[in-house]
Amino acid sequence: MTLKTLDDLLGEGVSGRRVLVRADLNVPFDKKEAGVITDDGRIRAVLPTIVALRDAGARVIVFSHLGRPKGAPDPKFSLAPVATRMGELLGSPVVFAEDTVGESAGAAAVALRDGQVLLLENLRFNEGETSKDAGTRISFAGQLAVLGDAYVDDAFGAVHRKHASVYDVPALLPHYAGGLVLRELEVLKKVTESPEQPYVVVLGGSKVSDKLAVIQALLPKVDKLLVGGGMCFTFLKAQGHEVGKSLLEAEMIDTCRDLLAQADGRIVLPTDVVAATEFSADASYDVVDISEIPADRLGLDIGPASVAAFAAAIGGAKTVFWNGPMGVFELAPFAAGTRGVAEAITKIDGFSVVGGGDSAAAVRTLGIDESGFGHISTGGGASLEYLEGKTLPGVAALEN
Repeated sequence: MTLKTLDDLLGEGVSGRRVLVRADLNVPFDKKEAGVITDDGRIRAVLPTIVALRDAGARVIVFSHLGRPKGAPDPKFSLAPVATRMGELLGSPVVFAEDTVGESAGAAAVALRDGQVLLLENLRFNEGETSKDAGTRISFAGQLAVLGDAYVDDAFGAVHRKHASVYDVPALLPHYAGGLVLRELEVLKKVTESPEQPYVVVLGGSKVSDKLAVIQALLPKVDKLLVGGGMCFTFLKAQGHEVGKSLLEAEMIDTCRDLLAQADGRIVLPTDVVAATEFSADASYDVVDISEIPADRLGLDIGPASVAAFAAAIGGAKTVFWNGPMGVFELAPFAAGTRGVAEAITKIDGFSVVGGGDSAAAVRTLGIDESGFGHISTGGGASLEYLEGKTLPGVAALEN
């Protein structure tokens, strides 16, 4: 894989040039207080690229998506609070355009001075960004491309999307991979092609169907595959256990049974769970053996014995890849499993990768020292698709 990089662009000189930077600023907001960002990790992740371009005299135009608006402006998905926070982190104001390719964006781009940073409004406010119609998508890409002289993709969290800003804009401008994208690809190549053994993968999250392809791709390579989260209950059902009201994909039971047979003991499941009366922080709950889950309860976390067993498996690893929480970590009574697994990963004598998404959010929410991990990915979906062996459209676009 040969990609032109940010260093290549800087070497060519960027002073006075308008450089489009595709970032992933899809940050979470407080559900009760409008405009309050609860985790600015994705903003921080792209700062090195923005700072390098700014300090070299570029006129930096950043654009991103946020959430899933339906192709039209929606105030609750505005990037305005992100512009404010980015300015605070940069130590200088960020100009904000109130549209993507309209009058505000055009005027702001023309008015930019060397070393200034502009953030466009949410790309998904325009239906062309995510359109399945190539003509509509390419038309929007053309409107974005005229704003800049060069394009840098540093949005690893979006490279698995065939969207206008990711796939079509780089076909219209000189294009380069940012440092974040390069680092992500380097790390994922390492855990896919040449992981140091023993290699342990930890998977959680809600559904087996969401992780099936990555399980199939990684199972031949791992020494242990630890399964927690809601998806573990379909595996437990496949073993013959009753799971009460726990999350269950009935149509995946036979698939899980086949995977367990193929794994020959390498898939490790919980032996106890935290079973609650309802999905609530105020619910009554008990730790129960997997053979004794009450019919009127649902499992919301792995239990302490399972945490200890998972930690022991992780402790002997030289390489660990983790994607998906072990329970409903957002609710305090059901966070211990995710915390215990995360803390075990920070202690290994080897290389660890947190596969983005909810796993990365859990690390920050639970206050776990990020320096204990080898790498925290900014793209959960992109990471999984890479591990599955899929072509990532945004990366392919940078290669052309």
